[in-house]
Amino acid sequence: MKRILSLLLVIWTFSSVQAAIVDTIQVFSSSMQKNIKAVIVTPDNYASVQKLPVVYLLHGYSGNHLDWINKAKGFEKAADLHNLIIVCPDGGFSSWYWDSPIDPKSQYETFISSELVKAIDSKYKTIQDRKGRGITGLSMGGHGALYLGIKHQDVFGAAGSMSGGVDIRPFPNNWDMAKRLGTYAEQPERWEKNTVINLLHLLMPNSLALIIDCGTDDFFFKVNENLHQQLLYLNIPHDYYTRPGGHSWPYWTNSVKFQMLFMSNHFNGTK
Repeated sequence: MKRILSLLLVIWTFSSVQAAIVDTIQVFSSSMQKNIKAVIVTPDNYASVQKLPVVYLLHGYSGNHLDWINKAKGFEKAADLHNLIIVCPDGGFSSWYWDSPIDPKSQYETFISSELVKAIDSKYKTIQDRKGRGITGLSMGGHGALYLGIKHQDVFGAAGSMSGGVDIRPFPNNWDMAKRLGTYAEQPERWEKNTVINLLHLLMPNSLALIIDCGTDDFFFKVNENLHQQLLYLNIPHDYYTRPGGHSWPYWTNSVKFQMLFMSNHFNGTK
């Protein structure tokens, strides 16, 4: 019994010593002519590894690059658990991760899918291929992750969403979207082509690994259900989860664990 207890103490001590490394960097965006911050989480063994996969983790409306690290305490342990790098960029207060046709200072599709990826690949020991890149996020960031993942399948091999605004059309007056696209009444074609549910024609079965989840008490639940049904109709494989919960950080703090496991399984070829 003493030997068993000693062994458990050694294991506990070793696991408690391991700690992901959290840093903040600035990346210059040529498309927006400004520096943009990003939190970078690397695993404890980063110095001894050769190349690691990367998960880009997007925040929601009115958030910033610090949201995940400040509001989902402990999520950074996923870097150690799954041996990957996590990048949490600042996506602006209400960018929706589009290249806005009316706001030259809100070109976040270009920034995330091109400028940021190139910067991370140049600064960190990454797998510089879509097979080693995933993207996910919450709410506005859930929309953004699927939007960018579907449109840039040459960059990302996996995409996820937590409580994502995956169909923007039912919410024409919400969350400053009109400031990025123009009003739905005046610019319906922009809204139609910039909502995730209308991008599914770009997918082929298994061309992009997909994980989608939403709480049953969430105001985005219905649009997520509709997205799930459309993916089923098109025979696009995807993981889809629902459970009790609303549009809240307790829900996302739990969700991100499953999202990171999904990404890890994808990177390791087990998904």
